Amino acid sequence: MSANPMLNTALGSLAGIPSFLAYFALAVVLLLVFVRLYTWVTPHDEFALIRANNPAAAIAFAGALVGFAWPLSSAITHSLSLLDCAIWGGVALVVQVLTFLLSSAALKQLPQRITQGELAAGVFSAGCSITVGMLNAACMSY
Repeated sequence: MSANPMLNTALGSLAGIPSFLAYFALAVVLLLVFVRLYTWVTPHDEFALIRANNPAAAIAFAGALVGFAWPLSSAITHSLSLLDCAIWGGVALVVQVLTFLLSSAALKQLPQRITQGELAAGVFSAGCSITVGMLNAACMSY
């Protein structure tokens, strides 16, 4: 008599938990590294501005997080190993930081405008981050 197919499916699914935990832990570490690097590169203090209820800072920072997480999720989906995922996660991190620097060059005084709570500046920054993140993710479909 063969084993229960539902039990086999459940056990097969549970066998993936170690890989899930490894990739999830790597993603959390990469996210924390991104947050640290991004907040170091920007001349304004995102967390202080968000604590002070600055919507422009919250929108801009949320856009940067989404713009990083999107290609990171693509790297997780398409990677061949944890190392491969870490490399492409690093690429996503660099691209997202460069996006902020280029956005700042494109819109004069972007950090100061975010600090002053200008919603248009926050939305512009978030839009740039998410757009580049989407393109970055699509390019990682190797």
